[in-house]
Amino acid sequence: MSVVILGIESSCDDTSAAVIRDTRLLSNLISSQKVHEEYGGVVPELASRAHQANIIPVVDTAIKQAGIGINDVSAIAFTRGPGLLGSLLVGTSFAKGFALARNIPMVDVNHLHGHVLAHFIKTETVDKHPQFPFLCLLVSGGHTQLVVVKDYLDMKIVGSTIDDAAGEAFDKCAKVMDLPYPGGPVVDKLASKGNPLAYSFAKPLPQGLDFSFSGLKTSFLYFLRDQLKENKSFIEQNKEDLCASLQHTIISILIDKLVAAAELTGIKEVALAGGVSANSGLRKAVTDAGKRFGWNVFIPEFKFTTDNAAMIAIAGYYKFLEGSFASQDIAPLARMPF
Repeated sequence: MSVVILGIESSCDDTSAAVIRDTRLLSNLISSQKVHEEYGGVVPELASRAHQANIIPVVDTAIKQAGIGINDVSAIAFTRGPGLLGSLLVGTSFAKGFALARNIPMVDVNHLHGHVLAHFIKTETVDKHPQFPFLCLLVSGGHTQLVVVKDYLDMKIVGSTIDDAAGEAFDKCAKVMDLPYPGGPVVDKLASKGNPLAYSFAKPLPQGLDFSFSGLKTSFLYFLRDQLKENKSFIEQNKEDLCASLQHTIISILIDKLVAAAELTGIKEVALAGGVSANSGLRKAVTDAGKRFGWNVFIPEFKFTTDNAAMIAIAGYYKFLEGSFASQDIAPLARMPF
């Protein structure tokens, strides 16, 4: 008998619901919140209120698009953390009510595990996935990690940022240049027209497989400060080269550590995951490195890079098979151990 999982994702500012049958995706709906754009970042209170308004219609539409009935759902999977507590609380509360009303199990999912396991979602166009063990570069706005994945539920972090995440570096440097929010995609678009070697910025390289991006942000800020003293229009006149050089530096840091991790572990199966995996420069850099070092590279479809419920549903599916269920007294966690 097939297993149907309803997934709920509400860790930040996207309300998402998805349905999978076994590992096959039936639907994946995302409602984004435009209200944060005018503030240049996510406002937690506004995010949680928007989730409350969006979650029921999003779930209802996901179930209808999946072509199933509400009684067909075997279990509901939801993001427990990490994320914004108010946003997580909306998804967790909905999952509790749905599970209680339908008398079905709940499965709590670590948001980061979901990003990694997104590679196992089957769609009409994708039906291949990494073989265990594989090395995953997980890059998002809040996390930058190198993960050795031994099995669906057996993962180990071998490298992590000691300060800021790569996505945070993209967004904060974009904000300094007064680019629209979210800044990462804007930087990527402008970088495609610029010279990646136009400017040099600091490349902090901590020992081992850990990352650091704080020094890069400081270097970028001081460079702009000095240039603006001489020319108040410097950013506007050199925006494309600035974005290209910034992106080149961030990607170089990521690739250097990924190569080191692959050499240290001897793993040739390499995957990319997380919101920053949508960056065109990073996708190309990982692909090129794969050709250079003989890796078998897996890069997610764009729709599975940002926060989405399909990744929560697939992670919930594998926990469901293990009988790892959550109780009704479970609470969301803003910070959640990997």
